[in-house]
Amino acid sequence: MHADSWAIKAKQQGLRSRAVFKLEEILQKTKALKKGTSNVLDIGSAPGGWSELIKALSPTSQIFAIDLLEMNSIEGVKFFQEDIINIDQIEEIFLLKNKFDLVISDLAPNLTGIRMVDEENIFELNILTLETAGNYLKQGNGSFIIKTFQNSLLKKFRLQMEKSFQLVQTYKPAASKSKSGEIYFYGAHPL
Repeated sequence: MHADSWAIKAKQQGLRSRAVFKLEEILQKTKALKKGTSNVLDIGSAPGGWSELIKALSPTSQIFAIDLLEMNSIEGVKFFQEDIINIDQIEEIFLLKNKFDLVISDLAPNLTGIRMVDEENIFELNILTLETAGNYLKQGNGSFIIKTFQNSLLKKFRLQMEKSFQLVQTYKPAASKSKSGEIYFYGAHPL
């Protein structure tokens, strides 16, 4: 497999993945990681690049990461290997319900190669992640960044985002492969 310039740059810098550059660009444009950010929830955190970036940019933030997949430890990040469906069962996270300043998600389902099935799975996972963000973000003052994919259900998901946040913006970061259908939504100020 051919490594692109972003993957090479990530490897040279000792980063866990090229996805770090995508989040970094969105954070710079949105200013979602504000000074004084105290609690960050990283959904679909493996391999840990996003959590690592947040810790580097905001060392005093408490970062909670959740993923079905294993993730090597990161100093200052509390990782839980668990399904997002069970997030309310994780006491350390549950006790901070409505107290997160930022929720980030690089979560994606396993793809089957059957377009209609994959699109529905992506949509359902997006909705679950959006609902989780709505339950855990500070009301009126939190931010949410989610990776999704361009498909026939994207507009439907964006409408759900618009019902949940005062501001919704779309991003296609430079580090995202041009042929990739991935796209990112940013939501600010939960309703």
